[in-house]
Amino acid sequence: MDFEKLIVWQRSKCLAVDVYRKFARCGDLGFKDQITRSALSVPSNIAEGMERYSDKEKVRFLWIAKASCGELRTQIIIAREIAYIAEPLAEKWITDTRELSKMLCGLINKISD
Repeated sequence: MDFEKLIVWQRSKCLAVDVYRKFARCGDLGFKDQITRSALSVPSNIAEGMERYSDKEKVRFLWIAKASCGELRTQIIIAREIAYIAEPLAEKWITDTRELSKMLCGLINKISD
């Protein structure tokens, strides 16, 4: 299966683009680096996993993507609390990361069966 056709990859890629755009001018380079790396890690690990040969390897990278999604959600919550992003955007991204985590669980379960 081509990873580009996966809705979970498409949505996580769009979220990573949004995060990069939002933090492009952020002066806090440490925070900017951390949140953009987390956002980039989700679709990247989905892609890498789906390109692997064995189902075991695919699932391993999907779990890494799910973990990165949790890391990203944590950073979004912190960004909201320190006023780097507004409440409506934070809530949208938090919802997105929760939905992506559920989608990843579903894909992991499908591949594991």
